[in-house]
Amino acid sequence: MPKVKLTDLVLRDAHQSLFATRMTTADMVPALERLDKIGYFALEGWGGATFDSCIRFLNEDPWERLRTLKKGLPNTPIMMLLRGQNLLGYRHYADDVVDKFVEKAAENGVSVFRIFDACNDPRNLKRAADAAKKTGKHVQMAISYAATPYHTKEIYADLAKRYAEFGADSICIKDMSGLLKPYETYDLVKAIKAKVDLPLEIHTHATTGLSVAALIKGAEAGADILDTVISSLSMGTSHSPTETIVEALKGTEFDTGLDIIPLLDIAAYFRDVRKKYAKFESSFLGADTRILASQVPGGMLSNLENQLKEQNASEKIDDVLKEIQVVQKDCGYIPLVTPTSQIVGTQAVFNVLFGRYKNLTQETADLVTGRYGALAAPANPELVKLGLEKNKYDSVLDCRPADKIPNEFSKIEEEAKKAGAKTVEDALTYAMFPKVAPGFFQKRSQGPVDSASFAVKVQTGGSGQAAKYNVNVNGANYAVVVSPAGTVAVAPGGPAPGAGASPARSGGGQTIPAPVAGTVLRYVVDEGAQVTSGDTILIMESMKMELEIKATTAGPVHFLVSPGTQVASQQPIAEIGGSAVGEVPVSESPVSGVPAAAVPSAELSAGGTVIPAPVAGTVLRYAVDEGAQVTSGDTIIIIESMKMELEIKATAAGQVHFLVPGGTQVASQQPIAQIG
Repeated sequence: MPKVKLTDLVLRDAHQSLFATRMTTADMVPALERLDKIGYFALEGWGGATFDSCIRFLNEDPWERLRTLKKGLPNTPIMMLLRGQNLLGYRHYADDVVDKFVEKAAENGVSVFRIFDACNDPRNLKRAADAAKKTGKHVQMAISYAATPYHTKEIYADLAKRYAEFGADSICIKDMSGLLKPYETYDLVKAIKAKVDLPLEIHTHATTGLSVAALIKGAEAGADILDTVISSLSMGTSHSPTETIVEALKGTEFDTGLDIIPLLDIAAYFRDVRKKYAKFESSFLGADTRILASQVPGGMLSNLENQLKEQNASEKIDDVLKEIQVVQKDCGYIPLVTPTSQIVGTQAVFNVLFGRYKNLTQETADLVTGRYGALAAPANPELVKLGLEKNKYDSVLDCRPADKIPNEFSKIEEEAKKAGAKTVEDALTYAMFPKVAPGFFQKRSQGPVDSASFAVKVQTGGSGQAAKYNVNVNGANYAVVVSPAGTVAVAPGGPAPGAGASPARSGGGQTIPAPVAGTVLRYVVDEGAQVTSGDTILIMESMKMELEIKATTAGPVHFLVSPGTQVASQQPIAEIGGSAVGEVPVSESPVSGVPAAAVPSAELSAGGTVIPAPVAGTVLRYAVDEGAQVTSGDTIIIIESMKMELEIKATAAGQVHFLVPGGTQVASQQPIAQIG
């Protein structure tokens, strides 16, 4: 009997960490028989971001993936990562939804439930743990690891003891950022083992370069199970190589008993598979020791870099990493793992761009006022005060957040049926991602995406010459010129305006620009309403968070973009004072790397709205048929850009007409559709 067992993460966390969770089930299936013969403790294959990626990008049913994995792995338990009361979504769910999800996950193939909570709040874990115990499956309760003054080995050991009292079958130290240092790992394992007589598993990323040594010292201290990844999908923001750990422990009292020869065969298979996903690969492949201070999870680092690039602020990445440390402390030294990593990271970006807490996200306000659970340490009192004021709460929530949520599964199931759900599993898919699931239900019959299609490359730059487009909209000709730097100019019927021209405004009012790139969600006041400086006039969504846009002077407000519009950083979105603005000549945008100003429909045609490509990329497919009736906010086109698929949405209601065919490489702001 081996002293140390291994769990391989190749089917889930490896590709989530390295290439945006894009591996298809079809690319997993050929390896299943070989993986099943190795003798792993488990194979992690479900949960995390795989559920989202399946329905958003791969046109796969995540429940069907689970059933397929179960069929191909008859001898090896399938592990899933479950976010406690969050399940796989980004909010707390009612207890009846938690019960139903866990029940169906077990029925469809999950054998090991790894359950964690970003706050390490046991109240957020107990219901999911109880539900998993009822299924008879293995319940592993995870400690979200952070290195702060409030996260000592004694606190972690006491938490493990609490989890044992819940009936956990094993404990996991979940180090999502690669912060575990070898000797601290040894001491932590010893501390937990002194209080808990349960198998202990270690999960750590290779991001900082410490993971192999940390796993070895953990094994020496008594850890029973180690998380690894087959070598061809290891290291970088992923995990330690399986073969390396097998060989490092071979011949010792911690020998895994695994044969390296079949592991090398599996590594060769996934080495070829990885090539298919090259365009999704993170540019980060080495060790990044900045994470030892910022504690940013590996996947979050590449996400932050992309978000800053979209805001034309790539040079601010180091400032953001420093600011994350401030925000994490102000938020009660919260561990950085989904969803808190996104909340803290985005707030740090906003702090760097606009000033500390000048634009407080709703999620940050909820976090510091107890809506996600108890914090490790007291939050900054001034930030708590801001949070209470922003969300109009009377006090900090001191009970389990889910206690405030009445049973909701029946209501969700009815809504899901109207959206196209056919099964209980479909209803749960809808519960997790209500905005994405309806579209998936409609196109599911088309079958999964073929990973061979990922070989399409986005062509940017080129000969150094300006790209020119002629577009006919409602019988009128328009010239579009995109410079080698990526800036765009649009003019009706002739040459585009020269560089440096400024958008004209009517009435002499004060323009309100979008502070970041994002999407206009809704107006807070009516068109033409009288506002004063500091009044919130509209809400934008940026980096998955809502942002309030405020008036900077007093006067009547006139909106320049409609809800649903994707806007660039510094694109004019409203005007205070003056007369209503309808026809705004468009000139070349000086913003590089982000969408330029949208083409106003009033100038292009009397009855239609032009939809421009927000970024340079490739048109992958239409989401609706040519001539279909759509409403504002409906997804009409999917484009691929910057290694990601982007949904292009209608900004008005009417009949959609496409201006470019599928497969077309388009420039930022090139007109791609018209509604009207």
